[in-house]
Formats: sequence, structure tokens, C-alpha cells
Amino acid sequence: MCRLFGLLGSRVTLAAPWLVESERSLLAQSHVDEETAQRDGWGIAWYERSRVPRIEKGAKGAFEPEERVRFEAAARAARGPVVLGHLRHASNPMGLPYTRLIAMENSQPFGYGGYMFIHNGAISLPRETRPLLGKFERELRGVNDSEVLFWLLVKNLETYGDPLAAYSEARRELKKVWEGHTPRPQHAYTGLDVIFSRGPNEIWAFCHWLGEHGSALFAKEQPYYRMGYRTDTKVLIVGSEPFEPHPSDWRPLENGQYLVGQIDHGLIGVKTGPIP
Repeated sequence: MCRLFGLLGSRVTLAAPWLVESERSLLAQSHVDEETAQRDGWGIAWYERSRVPRIEKGAKGAFEPEERVRFEAAARAARGPVVLGHLRHASNPMGLPYTRLIAMENSQPFGYGGYMFIHNGAISLPRETRPLLGKFERELRGVNDSEVLFWLLVKNLETYGDPLAAYSEARRELKKVWEGHTPRPQHAYTGLDVIFSRGPNEIWAFCHWLGEHGSALFAKEQPYYRMGYRTDTKVLIVGSEPFEPHPSDWRPLENGQYLVGQIDHGLIGVKTGPIP
């Protein structure tokens, strides 16, 4: 189970205040305690000079001495209009040896063309889902179930064009695979929390989970998978939990909700609603 960060800025916006500087920054979330340490990889992505994102990754915990320097350098280089950040706590639905899970190709964000994507949660049957990817199955590079979800979303984006429709269809397909499998795992997935962008003028967030999974790392009053966001006309921040200790201006993104932020005439507009 991972931690997510997304930024949309209507102008050049530094991401370091939320990635490394705030009391509950993404870096701080990487090692709240030994039990919840996000030690299996990290990544930061942003659009630099084109619509193709720059992606910096590591295969260990961002808090570890040999990784922290690289994480902080990437965090201080990253700037909006769009920045995504990810901490990885590896899931292992295929029961692989731990050493196979830890590799740069398994760290997020994942990218394709102008897309960038991060995920918190696990899909229960990634091997069985792969045939649904069609031509995108050959794009798989690692053994991360989140990568299977990424390419499932990409496939459906090619079909539907709309991220909300593509996400909804991907969720339906995961349930169909689960319903046809014997024996069935308890759920088709634990969480499908996703932050996604197609380019430097928008960001999408989807919040959805099944089952009970405890509380967030810092925000003990909220469920682990419930997301949150804060916004004004210039900056939108969305993440797995608030990045400040007294988040009075943060709003919840509840189970079954989506958010889309878009830049229009220099201002950020935000829309939320139920996932179909």
C-alpha cells in the first residue's frame, strides 16, 4: 500500500514544499515508523519542456541515506504545471520472492507518451488480467500489479478517450476477471486509488477501495485509502492524506469519488463527482 501526491499549478509551481519541506511531506510519510515504512521504491514525474514527462525513480525507500539525496534532488527540480510523486510499499498478489519485487521498472510513476500515472492499492489477479491488455501487454516491463492496472487504463483510454469512462471500464474488467476465477480471492482489488495526467493542463484523481485497511499514516482519523485535496484558483494539491498537520482547508475525496482539475485561461477549475 503506497502514498500518492499530485500537483496542478496554473503557473510554474515548485513541488518541494509538499514533497520534502512540510511537516507531513511525502518524504516524511516515507518513514513515519518502521511498520509502515515505504521502503520499496519512489518516483517523481513532471512535464519539463514538452508533453513527455520526465520521470525520476528509485528502487528503495526515499528516507534511506543512499536514496534521500536523489529523492530530494528530484523533488527540488520538479515543478508544475503537473507533478506526481509516489512512495511504494510493494504488494505481492502473485506470491513472488521479495527480491523480484524490488527493481526500478516496478517503481512508479509509470509513463506512456504524454501520460503519467500513480496507484495506491493492489489488484488481486494481475496475471489473469494481462490478456485483457491486448497490444499493450507487450509494453509490460516489471512484475508490479500496478503496471497491469496502468496499461488497462491506457487501453481503455484509447477506446473511450475519456479518463472517467476508461477508469470505470477498467474497474468493471477487474471485477469480471475476479468473478470468472476459481478459487476467488476475497476481493478483485484492495484499492484503486489513482492519480493520472494526460498533459500539463489537467490532473485526474480516482478514489475507490474494498474492505477495511486501517488508518492513514499521519491522519489517523481517516481511512487508509481515503484521499484528500486542497485547491484555489492557482494551485491544486491532491494526495493520499493531507500534507499539513492542521488541514482545515483540505477536503476529503471519499470512496467512489473522482476529481478532475483543469487549467482554463490561467485559472484552475476543479470538479468532483461519483465514479459511474
